[in-house]
Amino acid sequence: MANSSEVQYVFDADGNTRSAIVPIELWREIESERETAYLLKSETMKRRLLEAKKRQEGISVEEAREKLGI
Repeated sequence: MANSSEVQYVFDADGNTRSAIVPIELWREIESERETAYLLKSETMKRRLLEAKKRQEGISVEEAREKLGI
């Protein structure tokens, strides 16, 4: 995670904080957490995510690409 001291603040003429500039790594982490929180609001999605997390079997990326024709 990016150091909070790497965040830059933008102020207006009155000295009020108007916005912040954050490192892209921190922004991606924030977006990921927001997306997860959004998905977990749905009981169905929450159940599906937890089931997927526990799943042990699967297919390789190469096999998935072959099945999708990409």
